[in-house]
Amino acid sequence: MIGTAAPYPVMASVELTRDPRFARRVRRLAGVSAAALGLVWWLAAMTLEAPAAVDAALVVGWLLMPLTLVASLARPRFRYGLVLPASLVSIGLLAVCIGWLPDDRLAAAGWLLMTAGVAVGGGLGLWLWYRLLPVPARLDDPFSAGRWVLIGVHVALVVAGFALAARAFD
Repeated sequence: MIGTAAPYPVMASVELTRDPRFARRVRRLAGVSAAALGLVWWLAAMTLEAPAAVDAALVVGWLLMPLTLVASLARPRFRYGLVLPASLVSIGLLAVCIGWLPDDRLAAAGWLLMTAGVAVGGGLGLWLWYRLLPVPARLDDPFSAGRWVLIGVHVALVVAGFALAARAFD
């Protein structure tokens, strides 16, 4: 309705500021994403017969994610650009799940778990960083226990996926 106030305050969340505490998280995330997304691409390139477009989506997402995160340390608004590498990796993983899963059921389950983990991470970013939906007070602090639980679910899915997908080397 015209003239009514938003149900929650509209302000930049700490995720989109230069807050030094959050900058440490961004630096750590840049390093983790460089390693993890590189592993995703490497596993796909070494164990799957997906087309070059899938490999390209994964490798470009891998390269852009840490670069965007590092660039956002000086200009936090660049964090909105994380949508691009996250989308590329998500599309690449979805393509793997739709058309290029390995025959080994456990390795295939690994790719599904990785994809679910990346989807959870992307959803958390859209929700908690970009505030596309209201964030409950208990999750507003980026260092809250509830957020660490959600991050743990995201990480556990991806790591379990890595472990199972790597079975293709057996």
